[in-house]
Amino acid sequence: MFSIIKRRLIQLTIVLFLLSIFTFALMKLAPGDPVLTILNADEMVVTEDDQAKLRSELGFDQPLFIQYGKWMLNLVQLDLGKSYMTGKPVWDELMERLPITLELTLFALLIMVLIAVPTGVISATYAGKWPDQISRILALIGASLPSFWLGLILIYVFAFQLNLVPSSGIGTISQIILPAFTLGFTFAVVYGRLLRAGLLQSMSEDFILAARARGLKEYRILWFHAFRAAILPVITVFGLSMGSFLGGAVVVEILFSWPGLGSLAVDAIFSRDYPVIQGYVLLTGVFVVIVNLLVDLSYYVIDPRIRRKEEIV
Repeated sequence: MFSIIKRRLIQLTIVLFLLSIFTFALMKLAPGDPVLTILNADEMVVTEDDQAKLRSELGFDQPLFIQYGKWMLNLVQLDLGKSYMTGKPVWDELMERLPITLELTLFALLIMVLIAVPTGVISATYAGKWPDQISRILALIGASLPSFWLGLILIYVFAFQLNLVPSSGIGTISQIILPAFTLGFTFAVVYGRLLRAGLLQSMSEDFILAARARGLKEYRILWFHAFRAAILPVITVFGLSMGSFLGGAVVVEILFSWPGLGSLAVDAIFSRDYPVIQGYVLLTGVFVVIVNLLVDLSYYVIDPRIRRKEEIV
């Protein structure tokens, strides 16, 4: 287990370093002048002296490697700079929005599990029959239906036509139902099919035949033996697709006016607020690496064969 943590910490350091270079270079290559954006005027109104003064204050008149070195030095101290638009520390703005995004993400993950697990188990149990066919249709819809289109359909049906839940806002359970379902459904049906495939494969393994030979009940064989083996590929795919999950969260936050990190990043992109964009990219990279660390640790907990290999080593 400690080797896994050590490897992921090294990976986190490398990812952050590469992301810092990528985001810094991308911001420098982006079109537009942040100085003019901060001054909130065009070149015909702002004098060149005003631009030169602000550019000097921000350090934009220095060579790029010096700008990057100073930015990295501040980054090590968790100082991501200040927002061009609000003047607030970027770290404070990210931490203010982070709990809101985590709330949406956790509810979406809950919905995803509540849909994926029963769908996968029922499809594997009734393989080739009508429940399996329905699951296949749902997976096809989930894989081909964009999240923003699903969200618009849910808003039209449940918010405007039936008036059951609000279409935007935060603070209550009813306000999080639509965005969480929109984010969780498209992944849930796909993971359900992956779980089905894993269950069908594990149910034909020798250790399942040995469990049946010992007289274990089918439900115990399914949940305590086959399910533990089948869930590992699903967890692996989930870790690899975390980037897509976060990308879907950005779309959902904009669609439902959810004031999380995604909406903050989009606003920063439109206003060319480079420090906020850089902070968001780095925080997202850290989150992806942490999720993959948890995925690796879950292997250690779920699969006893991995623990035995480590004990032997």
